[in-house]
Amino acid sequence: MSAGAADGALLVIGDVVTDVVARYRTPLAHGTDTAAEIRTLPGGAGANAACWAARSGCADVRLLARVGAEAREWHEERLRRAGVRTHLVVDDEVPTATVICLVDASAERTLLTDSGAALRLSSADWSPSLLDGVGRLHLSGYLFFADTSRQLAVAALESARERGVPVSVDPASTGFIKELGADRFLASVDGAETLLPNADEARLLTGLTNVADAAAALSRRVGVAVVTLGGDGALVARAGAVTARVLPVPARAVDSTGAGDAFTGAFLAARLTGADPVAAAAAGCRAGARAVAAVGGRP
Repeated sequence: MSAGAADGALLVIGDVVTDVVARYRTPLAHGTDTAAEIRTLPGGAGANAACWAARSGCADVRLLARVGAEAREWHEERLRRAGVRTHLVVDDEVPTATVICLVDASAERTLLTDSGAALRLSSADWSPSLLDGVGRLHLSGYLFFADTSRQLAVAALESARERGVPVSVDPASTGFIKELGADRFLASVDGAETLLPNADEARLLTGLTNVADAAAALSRRVGVAVVTLGGDGALVARAGAVTARVLPVPARAVDSTGAGDAFTGAFLAARLTGADPVAAAAAGCRAGARAVAAVGGRP
C-alpha cells in the first residue's frame, strides 16, 4: 500500500482524557485565589486527533484506547457523536486519565497530567485483526512513555509494517521525551513512515537548535517529518531535506490546547484521500487555526 493510499480506515491508538481547562487572565497568585473560567471537556491527544480526522472528511476513523469505568459512557458517547468508532478497553482498577490545562492570557497552555488508565494499554489489548480494513495507523507518542503501553505500540507498529500499512507518530511531550531519552524514543518508533513533532520536540529528538535542520535529520530516519511551528505554519521534510514551508492560517488564539492534535487529524485525513505531505500539512494548518480559536481540543 502506498504512503498516500486513498482507501481504508484510519486507526488511532492513543489516549482518551478528561480535560479540565482553566483559562486565566492575570498571573497565578500563589497560595490564594486566581479568577478563571473552568470547563470539563473530553480530550486526549489520540482521541482529539481522531475527532479532527473525522471532522476533516475521513469516513472511517477508529480509536483504540483505555479508560476507567467511571467515564466510559461519557467519552464513548462524545466520540460516537464526533464520528469516531471506538474500541475502548475498560480499566476497573484506575480512573480515566485526567489533564488540568492551565491556559494563560496568551493562549499558551501548561499541563498537569494524571495518565490514569491511558498508559495501561497492554499487548493483551492488541490484535492484528484491528488493522483489518485500515489504510493508516497513527500512534500517540504518549504510548511510548510507559513500559506497558510501549509494548503495545511497538507490537502494533510491527503488525502494520507486516501488512504494508503506513504508520505515523506524534511525539507528544518534551517533558516525557526527556524522561525516557530521545534515543530510546526514536528506537521505539523505528519503522514509522511519518513523524509529526512540534518545533521543540524536533529539536529535542535531534539535539539540533535549527528547526529546519532538525526536520531534515528526522526525515532521514522515517522518510517524512512534518514539524509544526505554531503560529508560523509547518515544515515538511522528506528523505533528509526540507521540501516545503507551509504558511500559517491567521487565527485569533483563545486556547492552544489540542492545536497539534487538530493538525494531526486533518493531515492524516488528507493523506488517506491521496494528498501529498505538503497539501496535507496545509490542511493541518487550517485545522490548527480553527482549534486555537475555540476552547478545548475537539472540533
